[in-house]
Amino acid sequence: MAGKGKAAARTLEDLTLDSGYGGAADSFRSSSVSLCCSDTHPSFPHGGNCWHLTESMHSRHNSLDTVNTVLAEDTEILECSGQCAKLPELEEVPWSVAEVEGALRKDDEAVRSAGVPRDIVAKLSALLSRALVRIAREAQRLSLRYAKCTKREVQSAIKVVLSWTISANCVAAALGALSLYNMSTGDRFSRGKSARCGLVFSVGKFFRWMVDSRVALRIHEHAAIYLSACMETLFREVFGRVQRSALVEKENGVPKLTVESLEQAINNDSELWGLLQPYQHLICGKNASGVLSLPDSLNEHRDQQRGGKNAEGHVFTQAELRTIEQSLLATRVGSIAELSDLVSRAMHHLQPLHIKSPSNDTPVHQNCGGPIHWEPEALYTLCYFMHCPQIEWENPNVEPSKVALHTERPFIVLPPLMEWIRVAVAHTEHRLSISVDSDDVRQAARLLLPGVDCEPRQLKADDCFCATRKLDAASTEAKFLQDLGFRMLNCGRTDLVKQAVNLLGPDGINSMSEQGMTPLMYACVRGDEAMVQMLLDAGADINSEVPSSIHRHPSVYPDTRQGTPLTFAVLHGHVPVVQLLVDAQANVEGALQDGAENYSETPLQLASAAGNFELVSLLLERGADPLIGTTYRNGITSAPLGDMNSYSLAAAHGHRNVFRRLLSQSEKDKGDMMSLEEILAEGSEAVKEKRTSHSEGTLRTGKAKLRALREAMYHSAEHGHVDITIDIRSLGVPWTLHTWLESLKTCFLQQRRPLIQGLLKDFSCIQEDEYTEELITHGLPLMFQILRASKNEVISQQLAVIFTQCYGPFPIPKLTEIKKKQTSRLDPHFLNNKEMSDVTFLVEGKPFYAHKVLLFTASARFKSLLSNRPAAENTCIEISHVKYNIFQLVMQYLYCGGTESLHIRNTEVMELLSAAKFFQLEALQRHCEIICSKNITIETCVDIYKHAKFLGATELSTFIEGYFLKNMVLLIELENFKQLLYEIPAESPGPGPSYDVLQDVEQTLATRIHSIHLSSSKGSVV
Repeated sequence: MAGKGKAAARTLEDLTLDSGYGGAADSFRSSSVSLCCSDTHPSFPHGGNCWHLTESMHSRHNSLDTVNTVLAEDTEILECSGQCAKLPELEEVPWSVAEVEGALRKDDEAVRSAGVPRDIVAKLSALLSRALVRIAREAQRLSLRYAKCTKREVQSAIKVVLSWTISANCVAAALGALSLYNMSTGDRFSRGKSARCGLVFSVGKFFRWMVDSRVALRIHEHAAIYLSACMETLFREVFGRVQRSALVEKENGVPKLTVESLEQAINNDSELWGLLQPYQHLICGKNASGVLSLPDSLNEHRDQQRGGKNAEGHVFTQAELRTIEQSLLATRVGSIAELSDLVSRAMHHLQPLHIKSPSNDTPVHQNCGGPIHWEPEALYTLCYFMHCPQIEWENPNVEPSKVALHTERPFIVLPPLMEWIRVAVAHTEHRLSISVDSDDVRQAARLLLPGVDCEPRQLKADDCFCATRKLDAASTEAKFLQDLGFRMLNCGRTDLVKQAVNLLGPDGINSMSEQGMTPLMYACVRGDEAMVQMLLDAGADINSEVPSSIHRHPSVYPDTRQGTPLTFAVLHGHVPVVQLLVDAQANVEGALQDGAENYSETPLQLASAAGNFELVSLLLERGADPLIGTTYRNGITSAPLGDMNSYSLAAAHGHRNVFRRLLSQSEKDKGDMMSLEEILAEGSEAVKEKRTSHSEGTLRTGKAKLRALREAMYHSAEHGHVDITIDIRSLGVPWTLHTWLESLKTCFLQQRRPLIQGLLKDFSCIQEDEYTEELITHGLPLMFQILRASKNEVISQQLAVIFTQCYGPFPIPKLTEIKKKQTSRLDPHFLNNKEMSDVTFLVEGKPFYAHKVLLFTASARFKSLLSNRPAAENTCIEISHVKYNIFQLVMQYLYCGGTESLHIRNTEVMELLSAAKFFQLEALQRHCEIICSKNITIETCVDIYKHAKFLGATELSTFIEGYFLKNMVLLIELENFKQLLYEIPAESPGPGPSYDVLQDVEQTLATRIHSIHLSSSKGSVV
């Protein structure tokens, strides 16, 4: 047995990444038979096999015995979990119930047909709001380093908070949404951000929520796309797991969900339960019962290795795999040597893991900078949190301490080792390093343990310093000397500058760290005015740039490339330092060169996004250009001045005062450029004459400003900053249908009646060729909702004008006769002729003679009437509710074989329509409807419409709805029409179905708009 143990230990020792931390063989020998995992043990969905102890729970001799172990005395301590700090409860979430339902229906045919109960949607929304808070809190902390939240911060927050499997799916979905967004630049102002991303959740709402929640001073629009795509995917992921859970009952193969079954399924899922708990700390790797289990992705990797499918050719035995899994699930250790061995085993198992996205089979979690290793200080820090004194005291000759000076953390709050590794490595990858340091572990402890806190990581020179063992001695020495030089400069002593410069290397005072930053940049980040002045006096380059290449500087943060010292001073809002730099002739546009494309945000863009009025004013006074935008490096967007200029950033973040300050600066230069009105009217003779006095450059600047303001209007409307949108509109910038609809929706939600009236009045400015599908899917429901909710006469009148305009000048589609041949026909001579008649109708007490041979094939109603009568020579059938003269017209239609010979008076047409409907004579009914349609007037349309709805005459009802829309400006003033619109929908007392007038009118208008403006046969009238 011992021999086998040694052999196995040597095998696993060879597998470790670095055995320099020692203790591998000894720790393995002490953990030989404490656990077992067999196929007979129950399996848990989304968590693999659970682990069960084979010996006493009290005999914990090593870290592997801490897997899934709860001491009896721990139960009292577990009661304190109710005292743990709770997450803040969100009063408002950036999604609606309808959006959640739409997201769940998006890819699920069963949900699309059956729907989701509202209580399930409400419960999911409440639970996943906690996941949103967790991701936003982590993104907020990560954003402090560079004072802005980009897609990298959100992606890293997703990896920190969510399990390997779920985070991989969310990141893949976010990447797909962003790709669609970047490719939709052709119609970017005519479609919403969510539509461009292929999302159901509103990107604009998420952006606004991130700004209002102060996730960061600056929110990049890609961050909002990532977060909204992540949450939408998370809703589907959770709902899908619940549906697949064995705890959910199925009815005819369709899951039958209740709130109770939803909670039970989540409680049994180790990847979801802790995520959706209300506590601030994140419970990972265990379900509600405290059972530890591996996530799906690790189980798949384990199964591949068992089957010999490992890419590197390693095939692990069952015992070796079980030991690796035990290492991943260990919660406590007795010594640093043991922890070193466990981390080595775990990292060797996790390092080659590339989780495949189920959608495109692309690796998501992988580190491009090479294998990640742990610094010794990180292991000591992790050992502090995982250390267990009970395991440490193994010497039977030494008594343990009789006085406990501190309380040991209960098992229930201790995460398994794999979660420590997951969170710490996510922090390491975020700062583009290849070594986990002690601060990464402290950040993990803050998240994973209750009552633990630490400050967010700061931007420092030694942030990514790593003396990796792959470097030779000379390179390592140079790194240490450079690090010492940076430290000496940071201490603020002017007498050490010369010595520090000598240590920094050939570039001297302008040497760059692995982050591509110079000492002057770090001083600007800290806002140390004296240090900045000292470095400038020592010859520091005031316009040095963060390099774009990662070959010499592997930890360059992507969003800081081409950043200058002025950029970093503005990022962190240090006004005195900015003043000092611009006084020293720093380039006010950062790294931007005249005529070159701008791939990084200028200082003015950063100040505008942060809403720093003082910095914006300072930079504008020094000549900063608010029209400069940022061109993305992916090459998909290629606008002449890029995207998100200073106007757009101020508008997107809702900084109205900053936006007005930017405008006021351009007003000073108004004499140097054409007005927006002149640009919009370009082409007229007067303007052509005026253009002769302007240079081509001036015209180009004026057009650039119009383009910039259109973009700003788009972002402000998307994010709900309607005041800024109205300000831009007042400058003469034209509406697009999308910005108008978004502004109207925001005003309606905020109940701002004066703005609603102004927006409705402005609808006529939108060209008909700009009508898109959005007008039908979003615009009409919104406007009819406003009409239903608002009893304001001015708003009703304005909506009537809009509906009439949308209906168009074309005539209402006419009703057409139904040409239907009767199968049998008699000579009109036999009409009401007693001779040879075989059926008699009693109408108003008067007999009317007819013939079965004709009536039996006339309609299903007559056939039913005649079939239920006894076979006699002459059958008598009483007809009620029909007048004699009306019945005579019906019979005349049948005996004459058509409507040509009918002479119908206007007073008889409605009763004849009722009779035709009753006797199911479609051609006669249509003929009556056509007569009614010709007799419709402002005074009679409401009564005819009610009668048509009562009878269920669909074609006539649709025609009258068209009449309503075409004449709504006049009708909206009439009391009977307003009563018809606003009455509560009720069951129809007649044969027709129940109806909602406003809903039916909306559907008629939608059909009309689609046929005229959106169909392939554009302009046709249906």
